[in-house]
Amino acid sequence: MLAANLYKLTALLMANSYFQFKQFIIQQEKAALKVSTDSCLFGAWVANEIENGKLKVENVLDIGTGTGLLMLMLAQKCNATIDGIEIDTSSYLQAKENMEASIWKDRLQLFHADVKSFRFQKKYNFIITNPPFYEADLKSDSSVRNVAMHDEGLKLVELLHIVDENLDAEGGFAVLLPFHRSDEFISKALSLNLFLNKRLNVRQTTNHSYFRSLLLFGRKKTESDLNELSIKNELNQYTSSFENLLKDYYLYL
Repeated sequence: MLAANLYKLTALLMANSYFQFKQFIIQQEKAALKVSTDSCLFGAWVANEIENGKLKVENVLDIGTGTGLLMLMLAQKCNATIDGIEIDTSSYLQAKENMEASIWKDRLQLFHADVKSFRFQKKYNFIITNPPFYEADLKSDSSVRNVAMHDEGLKLVELLHIVDENLDAEGGFAVLLPFHRSDEFISKALSLNLFLNKRLNVRQTTNHSYFRSLLLFGRKKTESDLNELSIKNELNQYTSSFENLLKDYYLYL
């Protein structure tokens, strides 16, 4: 039964125009990028850090909001006010729809703008982003998808400067990146005095190499904490580590 439920979950994630979580729904038919397993893992990992008191946040900024997934995952776990910014019109409208349908809508705000030129009215004590990447990979024929998935719209070094400009003196910053780009990003962050606090390297299964890194930075230098996680085991079932992070979100866990 569990295997059947997990298969159903994967099918919903990949094919549906919406994705039903335990406490909210993500409509995604208009968005440039759909809900993905790694983005869910990222949101759950950051939310867990906040819920356990390891991160003190009162106001959050989500750069490149997409469907609004990360904003809603964090809203479920903390009482912070959460702002987002999204350049793509269809994705912005989709995220607004998802936010307005949620029980946390009163503390969620979304800007339709280019983060490179937008001027925020405050500093944030936490910034989260699942940024454009795959710089060296094959691009699609869709310019909208290219802006969403590649760094045509926002270079990673630009992202770091934007974070530095809008993060307060005690703030933290989390980012999801391809594993092979993480070391370069960590080095560039260090040049802006953004210090790596935690790193979670992720692989699809216990038999695969790492493909994503979840990175957590802070203004204060600390000894960084390095861990790893496999999404599925050798039997193609979700690992206990993955289930523990996602059990408050996924319907069938």
